[in-house]
Amino acid sequence: MLTFLGFAMIATFLVLIMLKKMSPIAALVLIPALFCVFAGKGAHLGDYVIDGVGKLAPTAAMLMFAIVYFGVMIDVGLFDPIVRGILRFCKADPMRVVVGTAVLAAIVSLDGDGSTTFMITVSAMYPLYKRLGLSLVVMTGVAATANGVMNTLPWGGPTARAATALKLDAADIFVPMIPALAVGLLFVFVLAYVLGVKERRRVGMLVLPGQVEREAVEEELVPAAPGASGAPAATEAPAGPGSGSVAGSVAGSGSGSGSAVAAAGPAPASATASAAALHAGGDAAASEDGFQGLDPHRRTLRPRLYWFNAGLTVALLTAMIMELLPIPVLFLLGAALALTVNFPHMPDQKARIAAHADNVLNVAGMVFAAAVFTGVLTGTGMVKHMADWLVGAIPEGMGPHMALVTGLLSLPLTYFMSNDGFYFGVLPVLAEAGAAHGVSPLEIARASLVGQALHMSSPLVPAVYVLVGMAKVEFGDHTRFTVKWAALTSLVVLAAGMLFGII
Repeated sequence: MLTFLGFAMIATFLVLIMLKKMSPIAALVLIPALFCVFAGKGAHLGDYVIDGVGKLAPTAAMLMFAIVYFGVMIDVGLFDPIVRGILRFCKADPMRVVVGTAVLAAIVSLDGDGSTTFMITVSAMYPLYKRLGLSLVVMTGVAATANGVMNTLPWGGPTARAATALKLDAADIFVPMIPALAVGLLFVFVLAYVLGVKERRRVGMLVLPGQVEREAVEEELVPAAPGASGAPAATEAPAGPGSGSVAGSVAGSGSGSGSAVAAAGPAPASATASAAALHAGGDAAASEDGFQGLDPHRRTLRPRLYWFNAGLTVALLTAMIMELLPIPVLFLLGAALALTVNFPHMPDQKARIAAHADNVLNVAGMVFAAAVFTGVLTGTGMVKHMADWLVGAIPEGMGPHMALVTGLLSLPLTYFMSNDGFYFGVLPVLAEAGAAHGVSPLEIARASLVGQALHMSSPLVPAVYVLVGMAKVEFGDHTRFTVKWAALTSLVVLAAGMLFGII
């Protein structure tokens, strides 16, 4: 009964949010509450919710202060050089923009934190997508899938959990998996190329003035200083927010001189609109949703403190990787220090906190709503019954192939369950079943990592709400677009692992 209710609850949740019949936060709260009553355990709903909130509170705290910290770093210009480099590569070619999204997400994912990756990636790429009229779900899908492959780093979480659950060394699990994960990341880049070519065909390829004559087009991609005349009008250098929210707007879009933007290739209506937005120096795009790219002359820039901020960020990420302190504590201390040094005056600190308050509230609210979902799943025993049913459904003849079975099961199980639930609850059972047929626990552990590309788009992953919130994308739209590509990426990693004899 609980097995059926668990699958029914998850299916109901996914259907309602993909059909946009309920908002994610409402669905995360109301659907599990209803199914808790159906399970005959409505009297314990309060206990389940409090227990879930208690377990996810550190995650909520981490995301809250991570948003403030990296929001401030974006404000003060720490990531502007990275963005300028990506822009030089992207120019105004939709294919390059999508590939650049995958590259940027993969690079930033080296810190092991999904929320950080999504904040920086969306802050950098969002203005280009808006100016060129590209699909925002392409951006969120590519970023989430690239981050999912990189999430297997030993300090990213899943590898450490697998090592702990099976009492293995994390390096013994991860290092042999590197070739398979490299194939998976290469597949993400190829996927980004294919999706980028489709976007180029849909909107046309826009050419900025002077792009043919000059290789460096940075001047064409950033606005002139406020009030400057004769400045070329084009897309602005995106790096994140200056005010309003992490994906908010910063006043100071260049006025432009009306230089032309030519369309190369097919130019449907959407391309014309994009060209108009580019021609207008961003005013059209800004009026669409209140977003403007960063002004390179914004008041929040702190060029004299660049190396301090860079050193602070490196120190913070190093301490996080070395686990010197709990991650929420590290981000809390980092945010306080960043605010104090960069904005010593109290009104400026309040303004920066207010600038990012929308995202902090939205993400924290979503995490606590997800606590209801996970609390009910765990508290009622639905997760355990679902896992037991899936493991019991494995045919006896598949015993010698338990590594392959584990890899395949990791896709749905890590999507519908938290990493903790899968690695500490299900993986030991799979490893025990594999051991009975001579399958090494190391193979089982490696196979368990292949589902992470799909896991990063799970409704139970708090970071995904940072991604869709900043990109202003409906979670249902993101899910509908991303799941198939993320699942395919996971299968590619699994196939490569088997081909190389790793799994």
